[in-house]
Amino acid sequence: MKNYRILQIHNFYQIPGGEDVVVRNEKRLLEEHGHKVYTYYRSNSELNEKGIAGKLLLPFTAVFSLKTYREVKRLIRENNIDIVHVHNTLTMVSPSVFYAAFRCRVPVVQTLHNFRMLCPAGSFFRDNVICEECVAHGMHCAIRHKCYRNSKLQSFVSAAILQIHRFVGTYRKVNFICLTEFNRKKLLESLDTRREIVKADRVYIKPNFTFAEEIVPNEVQAEEEYFLFAGRVEALKGIDIAVKAFEKLPDKKLYVAGNGPMMEEMQTYVKEHHMDNVKFLGYLQKEEMSEKFYQAKAVIMTSQCYEAFAMTIAEAYSYGVPVIAGRVGNMEGMVKDGITGVKFTYNSSEDLAEKVRKFDTMDLSVLKKNARSFYADRLRPEDNYQKLIKIYEDISK
Repeated sequence: MKNYRILQIHNFYQIPGGEDVVVRNEKRLLEEHGHKVYTYYRSNSELNEKGIAGKLLLPFTAVFSLKTYREVKRLIRENNIDIVHVHNTLTMVSPSVFYAAFRCRVPVVQTLHNFRMLCPAGSFFRDNVICEECVAHGMHCAIRHKCYRNSKLQSFVSAAILQIHRFVGTYRKVNFICLTEFNRKKLLESLDTRREIVKADRVYIKPNFTFAEEIVPNEVQAEEEYFLFAGRVEALKGIDIAVKAFEKLPDKKLYVAGNGPMMEEMQTYVKEHHMDNVKFLGYLQKEEMSEKFYQAKAVIMTSQCYEAFAMTIAEAYSYGVPVIAGRVGNMEGMVKDGITGVKFTYNSSEDLAEKVRKFDTMDLSVLKKNARSFYADRLRPEDNYQKLIKIYEDISK
């Protein structure tokens, strides 16, 4: 098997997220198998260092950054790059990275970690509900509703990137990796069918993975039984659904690991409703988070969006922890009802409370073994590596 020289490209957001973890994991995976991985990383924190002129130019550089184009082209040539693998381009990198690869005649692939190819906000989520208005009526909807960061300007920039690069045919020359079949289908079915924006035979499927080969499901009972919510404390992740469900379950504990814009609101709600069974842990470091996963009775997934790939479910399964998840988007396909956990009506705290009660009547040891088996069968690093290399081989032909 060829040892590839890969240029990994990623634009970090100002707030760290799951994409960053995936990028680091994939770099480590490739290097462990003998490939040379070069990196071109930029961050939206660069915006804080720009003067007025730089910020005024942002709508243009976000569409095409000459800085990125020149620097990436130089890296490709100096290091004899075989594959350019892009993760995120918003905002500092820009799609100019594709043109650097085209110019150097090097195959380029982008992993789609969200739905931004279809939705300027990247989430199909607006006003606390799933929204696909931009697919049905056009990108101007996102600008009108200020979908990206509640800003008309930033929504305009995000929409303009999509519209311009669709129009000039950029995406037809790019290979894409979708994380699930649901995502691939959504991508291909949602684009304008009157013209080819992406090539269907250039769209691959490869899920994310976690490094957890040595973990054995926990058979030891924790000092205090608890269910775990792990994620940002915000409406997108359905924190209010989780808290209100456990308001109906005073005899069951919910631990909330994470921080976010709804933290104060939820803490106030819990206090005013005298809910001693909900505990906010705040942001936890990796070791603390691992311990909370390992000892949880089940992980609660209340996301109110499609979730491009529910890494929290993958992590739970790697620890042999079952999941109680809403029936929506990719979560529905990752949880096997009655086997690796249970599913509920995703936007109903009443149904979640009922399903938690149902979960407590099931054989936990069997659920744990099934959860770990799901991980072993689908989410191991080695299997993921084989899928990734197959894609590299295919696009290099």
